[in-house]
Amino acid sequence: MTMFQIVGLLVLFAAVSAVDFQFTNKEGGAVWVGIQGNPGHSHLSNGGFKLAQGASKTVSASENWAGRFWGRTYCDDGSNHCLTGDCGNKVECAGAGGTPPVSLAEITLKGSGGLDFYDISLVDGFNIPISIEPSGGQGDGSQYSCKKSACGKYLNDECPEQLKLNTDKGVVACKSACLAFNSDEYCCRGAHGTPDTCKSSSWPRDYPKYFKDRCPDAYSYAYDDHKSTFTCKAQKYIITFGL
Repeated sequence: MTMFQIVGLLVLFAAVSAVDFQFTNKEGGAVWVGIQGNPGHSHLSNGGFKLAQGASKTVSASENWAGRFWGRTYCDDGSNHCLTGDCGNKVECAGAGGTPPVSLAEITLKGSGGLDFYDISLVDGFNIPISIEPSGGQGDGSQYSCKKSACGKYLNDECPEQLKLNTDKGVVACKSACLAFNSDEYCCRGAHGTPDTCKSSSWPRDYPKYFKDRCPDAYSYAYDDHKSTFTCKAQKYIITFGL
């Protein structure tokens, strides 16, 4: 086999094994995308980029990538800070996570059994609607196989008063109970650090229920049920911000 044939095969293999993430902005203004790879995985596009209203951008990842995506809103081009999802004074988050409250899309490619596992998480609160959906893909046809996972509603205006993130732009996000109160009970830590000892139904107020009732596909707190994880085998996923 010639060197040119070997190079050609390597290029073909890379093209086949890569997974594409298409980001689309349906919000009413610009969204700065945040990307954070899990430990041992790269931060795609060095962790973020600006996405204009109505725009789309595709980023490729290795077939076994794992990490999270989020949208930053009310961002200032001068300081590079955002009112929601901020990762410091930078467009490319470069490994930094998004400051809560923020809506997250999470994915692990080629996990157990070779399946991709993905979900929407409101464990860190909510800032804007977000969804993740495979394009095509192979599944078993069940409710959580190769379907869109989404929080497709705006939750800020009706957010419980104690959880509202108030700014000079109005209510721009809805906090988690953990962020708002920072107690062991609401943060599922200490004596409340297990699924048996951290049940939102037994809290003084079941704040996660607000999120779960409106976005049943999304995780609402640390020990939410396991019905919010979707699986698929796909070469492309579409992440959408807004409705």
